[in-house]
Amino acid sequence: MTSLLPFTPPIVKRLLGWKKGDNDKEDKWSEKAVKSLVKKLKRSGGLEELEKAITTQDSSTKCITIPSESYRSLDGRLQVSHRKGLPHVIYARLWRWPDLQSHHELRGIETCEFAFSLKLNEVCVNPYHYTRIETPVLPPVLVPRQTGEIPPDYKDFPPHDDFANTVPENIDFPAGLSDQPFHLPETPPPGYMSEDGDNNENGQGMDGIDTMPPSPPIDAQPVTYTEPSFWCTISYYELNTRVGEPFHASQSSLTVDGFTDPSNSERFCLGLLSNINRTQQVEMTRRHIGVGVRLYYIGGEVFAECLSESAVFVQSPNCNQRYGWHPATVCKIPPGCNLKIFNNQEFAALLAQSVNEGFESVYQLTRMCTIRMSFVKGWGAEYRRPTVTSTPCWIEIHLNGPLQWLDNVLRQMGSPQLPCSSMS
Repeated sequence: MTSLLPFTPPIVKRLLGWKKGDNDKEDKWSEKAVKSLVKKLKRSGGLEELEKAITTQDSSTKCITIPSESYRSLDGRLQVSHRKGLPHVIYARLWRWPDLQSHHELRGIETCEFAFSLKLNEVCVNPYHYTRIETPVLPPVLVPRQTGEIPPDYKDFPPHDDFANTVPENIDFPAGLSDQPFHLPETPPPGYMSEDGDNNENGQGMDGIDTMPPSPPIDAQPVTYTEPSFWCTISYYELNTRVGEPFHASQSSLTVDGFTDPSNSERFCLGLLSNINRTQQVEMTRRHIGVGVRLYYIGGEVFAECLSESAVFVQSPNCNQRYGWHPATVCKIPPGCNLKIFNNQEFAALLAQSVNEGFESVYQLTRMCTIRMSFVKGWGAEYRRPTVTSTPCWIEIHLNGPLQWLDNVLRQMGSPQLPCSSMS
């Protein structure tokens, strides 16, 4: 540990002695963060409990709280020496998980009365009152190989629509959001395999109605989800033209911003990308991207957080289904807000259901794996730009894990049952 700042109080030295991680460059900032907390806790008398929690590493210690208004800036974060962060994240990173990226990775324990998620006037910063969310293991999907006659109602299959040319509905965040979590069935839907290797054949739906799905053929195979090296691929567009090469994201947290770093695995910098056909309108919009948007991939979920001073606009069919919106709906995310834009478990449930409906139903899920996001300027029915290709600056995010899973399922299913010939 590098030398401490002058006049470091003994309590600060003791608490810093329990700091996790070996990053000496962080030592001075860590000391300032601890000093800031000590100063706040002196007023409330929580210093003794903090030291007890850190030294015993015991979750049964009491809540250690600071008033919410004591740290909330305009974007709701604590600022320590020109760096911002949520206080429970700062101190959990300091004393438990040095690689912690976001509050989305943390969940308050049941006995914590002032957990961050409760949004109370005080927030608990006891690092042992939070647990780290682990990525859930997705059960494999049991996939039969499709054979047999072409179904008589094949004309009813909808054409594939990726919403690129659809004029979508619009909704604002957070006024349009209600707490409507995606409900997974208590038992795996037909097509899932249990850990014992048996597919679900109990014959009862979620409402207790006997549905009795047809038994899969003998050659049905489990298709498992595997995590790719790059969890997403991001392409940048100006109007209807792709600019630059796609960015392959290997880090669980990254920003898409308007600056110029050419070789940072945690940043896709749009400012360095050139376009000889760039219009003045595009140029003006690019200047307002600023710090842009942060994308998190944590616990099988993808979040988008608007860091810019201007809103971002997101079209995520997976998110839209969760809230009961039309699949093409575009949601406005104001500065300082974040939205869950994809959930692997929800996608797994839809995939398992679609397998029983045939090749075409599974293929339709490819549009679920693509998320579009525009900077500064929105599009849709309530804007003068009807489609995403008429916005000055936008990105398209392809989620590689779900797409690869879909590919494996489709290859196991074989050919589609729709007729196709040189005359069709």
